[in-house]
Amino acid sequence: MSAVSVISRATTESVAPPERIRFWEDYNREALVGLSCTSYSEQGLLARQTNIELAGLRLADIAGNAHVIERSPQTVRATPKDSVFASLLLKGEAVFLHEQGCLAVTAGELVVYDTHRPYLFGFSSPMRQILVDIPRELFTQTCLAGELPRPMAFGRSTAREGLLVGALRSRIGGLVALRQDLDPTAAERVVLDLLVQLTEERTGGERRPDAYSSQLIVAEEYINTHLHDRDLGAAQVAGVLGVSVRHLARIFDSTGRSPTRHILERRLVRAHQDLTGPGARQTTIADVAYRWGFSSQAHFSRLFRARFDMTPTEARANAAGPTPLAD
Repeated sequence: MSAVSVISRATTESVAPPERIRFWEDYNREALVGLSCTSYSEQGLLARQTNIELAGLRLADIAGNAHVIERSPQTVRATPKDSVFASLLLKGEAVFLHEQGCLAVTAGELVVYDTHRPYLFGFSSPMRQILVDIPRELFTQTCLAGELPRPMAFGRSTAREGLLVGALRSRIGGLVALRQDLDPTAAERVVLDLLVQLTEERTGGERRPDAYSSQLIVAEEYINTHLHDRDLGAAQVAGVLGVSVRHLARIFDSTGRSPTRHILERRLVRAHQDLTGPGARQTTIADVAYRWGFSSQAHFSRLFRARFDMTPTEARANAAGPTPLAD
């Protein structure tokens, strides 16, 4: 398995303030895309960027103070680039201006757009984004045949859309953190499939068969963020994904567990972490059971002992700290 690799890094912090804009524009022209930049800060542009190679994709982790970047018609002609960008805003607020209108973007949302069409991306406060650079040929082969009709923002229209963006954020976040357990080729496939699922409904394209790998990531993301919900079950997860309970079971085949068993396992692992981690003796077993969606302390204790071969009380007794609260 090849590793995710850093292509280049750059920061304006060591550059004299009057030279920062020109430095940033020159760097991006070579490393990412031709653009012009404006900053209204008295400090000038303070920005840093890491570019990462991922099989056929590239990722750019970009952070900075408030600024504006523009790819004007003149810039598009002078520095052609035939890619589709998927920009995930992790911090800050922004506006995205294009030929057909304007999009307001907040942290947690994704914007997908063409680089061969003019645009302006303005960040009104300190920002961070992860940008996925998808070559045109790869995008049309795997995501959407033909032209992207317009820039599109994703993240809040539906629960399923928010879940897909969250799964994408989780996966590419692991990639820019250079996690060595991630296979670049497999990760690329998942990133592209998540983008397929996001764009297909907006563009009216023919729905393609969903890859189980990306659906599993989305399901796990939803489960991990809803473990506290006592009503969480296979039917609820399937409903959010827009699939049947039977199809959800097929998605989980590769894990060797049913969706119901996966939910139970994740709850027990979280409970075990609470009972053995810092501050474990400052909480009651009943609190831990309730926190992770178990119907009763007795039911929780039986399942915990079957999973870890010890009772919750015995697990907590191994944690350092003062005398535990009464249960």
